[in-house]
Amino acid sequence: MPADVLHSTVLDTLGRRITGGDLPAGSVLTLDGLGGEFGVSRTVAREVMRMLEGLGLVRSSRRVGLVVLGMEDWNVLDPRVISWRLQGAGRVDQLRSLTELRHAVEPLAAAGAARHADPEVRAEILDIARRMRELGEAGEGAHAEFLGLDIRMHELLLRSSGNELFGALSDVVAAVLSGRTALGLMPASPETVALDGHEAVARAVAAGDAAAAQRAMAGIVDEVQHALPEEQDA
Repeated sequence: MPADVLHSTVLDTLGRRITGGDLPAGSVLTLDGLGGEFGVSRTVAREVMRMLEGLGLVRSSRRVGLVVLGMEDWNVLDPRVISWRLQGAGRVDQLRSLTELRHAVEPLAAAGAARHADPEVRAEILDIARRMRELGEAGEGAHAEFLGLDIRMHELLLRSSGNELFGALSDVVAAVLSGRTALGLMPASPETVALDGHEAVARAVAAGDAAAAQRAMAGIVDEVQHALPEEQDA
């Protein structure tokens, strides 16, 4: 197995175990232990541990090994951490937290895009909303093309908002949208209100109407929030 595949396999397995609670805070990992379990060299094990340490999931402790850290130390906005958490038992709580973050950021980002987006971006956002409508009404809302368009639209809004911090969250929002689809929390075909909302945002941004863009995006995220399950899944 190629080294990069080994890295990815071991990293994903350990990342899911830590973020899912199978390896709680205080657990100790060693290079020898990882080598024995996964059949990898110390070089591969060391590289995986370095990556987990960079994500705040473990900390090196002399004469002990690598100690698993609690969630307060994790880089919770890293797309890999988000993906692992969405695969674990706390997936609904993770989606709820991320949706609340979107609620705080995306309406303001849409308003900013209405003020600052280049003409080419405004035109692309309008075209994306039109294509999403076509796919949604054709019953293809759960397909990869629809998801890709949805992610692209939100990315454009964040990156064109005039706020570099909002732009830095585009990968986070992409992970949320992908996660909802992967977990089956998206309807087979988009709700009409969601398609209407995306078109309303696109029109407002194209027209430079910041207030309308903010209201329309708030409505989109409201719909997402209401669609989440009420109770945590096991």
